[in-house]
Amino acid sequence: MLSAPAARTGPVVAASLLLVVLVLSPVVFVAGALSPARASDSDTDHDTWGQAAAVVDERLHSALTKYEDGDTAGAASGFQSAYHSSYKASNMSAAVSETLGEDVAEDHREKFDALRTAAYSLGNDQVLSEGVAGLSQEVTEAATQLDATADLAGPRDYAQEQAAVIASQRAEIQASRTSVNEGRGDRTWTVVAQEMTELINQGVEEAQAGDGEAGAALVNDAYYGYYEKLGFEKTVMAAISGSRVSEVENQFKVVRKAMVAQDSTGDTGDVAEQARLLTTMLAEDAAALDGGAGEISPVRAFLSGSFGQAFLILLREGLEAILVVAAVIAYLVKAGMRNRVRYIYLGVALGLAASGVVALLFSVLFNSASAHQEVLEGVVALAAMVMLLFTSSWMLSKSSVESWNRYIKDRTEASVSQGGVWALASLSFLAVFREGAETVMFYQALLALDPGGSASVWQGFAAGAAALVAIFLLIRFTSVRIPLRPFFLVTSAMMAVLVVVFAGGGVHALLEGDVVPATYIEGWPTYDYLGVYPYVETLAAQAAMAVVVVGLALVSAVRRHRAAVEAQPESSRQEAEAVDRHGAYDSRDSETPQGAEAAEAAEAAQDVEEGTGTRRPDSDY
Repeated sequence: MLSAPAARTGPVVAASLLLVVLVLSPVVFVAGALSPARASDSDTDHDTWGQAAAVVDERLHSALTKYEDGDTAGAASGFQSAYHSSYKASNMSAAVSETLGEDVAEDHREKFDALRTAAYSLGNDQVLSEGVAGLSQEVTEAATQLDATADLAGPRDYAQEQAAVIASQRAEIQASRTSVNEGRGDRTWTVVAQEMTELINQGVEEAQAGDGEAGAALVNDAYYGYYEKLGFEKTVMAAISGSRVSEVENQFKVVRKAMVAQDSTGDTGDVAEQARLLTTMLAEDAAALDGGAGEISPVRAFLSGSFGQAFLILLREGLEAILVVAAVIAYLVKAGMRNRVRYIYLGVALGLAASGVVALLFSVLFNSASAHQEVLEGVVALAAMVMLLFTSSWMLSKSSVESWNRYIKDRTEASVSQGGVWALASLSFLAVFREGAETVMFYQALLALDPGGSASVWQGFAAGAAALVAIFLLIRFTSVRIPLRPFFLVTSAMMAVLVVVFAGGGVHALLEGDVVPATYIEGWPTYDYLGVYPYVETLAAQAAMAVVVVGLALVSAVRRHRAAVEAQPESSRQEAEAVDRHGAYDSRDSETPQGAEAAEAAEAAQDVEEGTGTRRPDSDY
């Protein structure tokens, strides 16, 4: 027959394994379901360059039609699309530059840009009509020359040849290194930085053409769709520094603000300069991450590889939730309410399910990368902060033996205990939900951008899950053996620290979502794990919550002291005062009835304080 401790250990281990399954299921399902396929080859799927030129002509005339209908913004976007999505995406730009000369390709680009710029203003009908006709004819003539070039393949085969050349060059570069860093998928971080730079430069062009909002939107695409989603931010934080991440994030904000501001001022000079500074930062960080021969250490290779990224993402995002959930479960066991632990697991399960649903919604509605994600994360973090503050203060109030014994007696009232349990279940839900959706999106990006390394991603995930379970079990099994007062003091202190961390992280997420204005403090260090960022707003929020936490702790201490004094018999108070005056306890006082009663009460309290006093029967644990 199993002993009581052994009998209690089995369900806990089973519950822990169930927790891992709950974590695995939504992440595996949603991340796999949301992983987009590789980009389509439709832009290069042409037999001849004449066919590619026909697509360019079609898009140019479509944009002209929008302009004639009065849609200036749509026309400008159409001309830009004709260049980027047809002329350039089909590799016609590269083929023209290679075969007919760079000056011809540059002349075409300038004419595309002139059409886009003219489309923003009314009254340019004739200019645009003549410009479209002239450019379309030039592109068609260039395509005819390309098709007549004997040793030049058509768009489809040309694209395959270019891909093979790029792959060969990348292999040579990687082979020259002592350690390989693949960046995201088959792209180095330098390539990712170049893609961000292209988007930012397009944003500058939009702003200079008079549409600062459109320019800022493109910069946002670079930030949310590349810097955050592809793991550039997390990798820089791990391999370079958190302060560098904050510096770059602030520069993104500066560029966006400059673009929006120039709509009213008309000054585009600052926009170009700030954008140049941002793209320089990105290029420098990418070069540092990619490294050179002999520069990539094993630690950096781990941090930037698929396994390391998957491991660190889960560990980072799940650690705070595990700490909260483990502390809450330990409290319920300590209170003899083991049968209520299932509500906490229910909160965890609902948090994971909600994370998967929200990640799916963001993928469908906002392409998984937008300010909406940051706003949601910020709101949930602040809600969790309030719950943590309440729970921390409540646990601190139970840190005295007298308060705890009084609570154990009062908890038989179902309304009180049931309400408290549901509050704790809500806390576990928020703790998991806060990080869950973001975790799913990170894994979606890892799987989509490195399909060849999916095994490494899931190995990293499994290692991270194992680490979280180990942490959970460590807290779960050691906390119930800690005497009451230290347990509640340590638990409430841990939650109080998380209150301050969540305050900084929540406000920072709102800053990233542009909900709260940001005031950057240059030179201030960044500690992401502590929620410390170089912004006046985040630091002010943390300082305010630190004051609240300390204030509540002081109020709780005063109340406990008053309650202890009021509960103490008059003779015991006199005895305590005598001890305070003389610095010692006279054992002869215990010979009196009142003294013996006080001594016995003190001894009983000490027994409970050391974990050896009155406890609930094992059947209640």
